Amino acid sequence: MKRPYRVVVAKPGLDGHDRGAKVIARSLRDAGFEVIYTGLHRTVEEIVAAVVSEDADALGLSLLSGAHMTLVPQILAGLQNANRDDVVVVVGGIIPDADRESLLALGVAKVFTPGSSLVEIDRWLEVTLDERDES
Repeated sequence: MKRPYRVVVAKPGLDGHDRGAKVIARSLRDAGFEVIYTGLHRTVEEIVAAVVSEDADALGLSLLSGAHMTLVPQILAGLQNANRDDVVVVVGGIIPDADRESLLALGVAKVFTPGSSLVEIDRWLEVTLDERDES
C-alpha cells in the first residue's frame, strides 16, 4: 500500500444488521487502512457528509435490505454533487446477480457478495487505490 488510505464503511437505510460491516471494517483496519465506520441507519446525506469531512479515498456500502437500487444511485449522485466522484465506491451484501451489472454501470467499482474472502477484499481495494493514485 502506497499510503494509508481512508475508507468510510456505511450502513445506509433501515437495515439493522451490521456484523458484516464491522468484520470488513476490522479487516481493512488490520490491513493498514484508516477506517471510519458510520454506524447503522445512515441517510444518504450523512454518508456523503462523512466521505467529504473525512476526505475518504473509498466508500464501502453494506446493504442487506434490498434497497441497493434506490440508495446507491442517490449516494453516487450525492458524491458527484459534492465533487467527490473520485471516491472508489464498493458495495457488499445481498445483491442479486441482475443488479450487480446495473450497479457497476452506475459507477460502483466492485460488488462483493457473501463468501468473498476478507483477504480478497483488502487486496482488491489496496491495488485499486494504488492504481488510482498512479494515474
